[in-house]
Amino acid sequence: MRRAITLTSGSMLVTVALAVGAFAAGMPMMMGPSQPIQQPSFQGYYDGHKDTYLSTDISSKAEATAMHINHSASIGRVKGLPEIYIVQGQSAAGQLAVFGSEPGEADYSPLWTETILTWKPGSKPVLITSDNQVNRLEKTSGLTERPGNVVLNCPIVKVG
Repeated sequence: MRRAITLTSGSMLVTVALAVGAFAAGMPMMMGPSQPIQQPSFQGYYDGHKDTYLSTDISSKAEATAMHINHSASIGRVKGLPEIYIVQGQSAAGQLAVFGSEPGEADYSPLWTETILTWKPGSKPVLITSDNQVNRLEKTSGLTERPGNVVLNCPIVKVG
């Protein structure tokens, strides 16, 4: 009995030592085997170029149902997020979502506060490709913005 306890304790110590050693050596802790999946991806603009992103979760249950993505009420409570601009109504040809950040930027997050952009009647929509352009157009043209009151989980998976 004593030998079995000693062997079991020794095995546990070796396992823990190997795990600690792997972590200390900088080896990644694995989440399990990876496998490819098929998931729709989208493109959006950031500073004049297109980034590819996924849309996986949203804080609004109704919008989650409409978009066929996951509902997560808890992400709606996260504050201080970068904006994702969505043009509603009339827009320029080729208009996509516009991001307020991207991977590599200090304020990048895969979570986004949705901001809805609209063009006032009589305004001529132009293609919006950057968040800085949004700010200029609000001052010089008929572009308006309002909060979308939702948070989206849309990780950018390819820059440019």
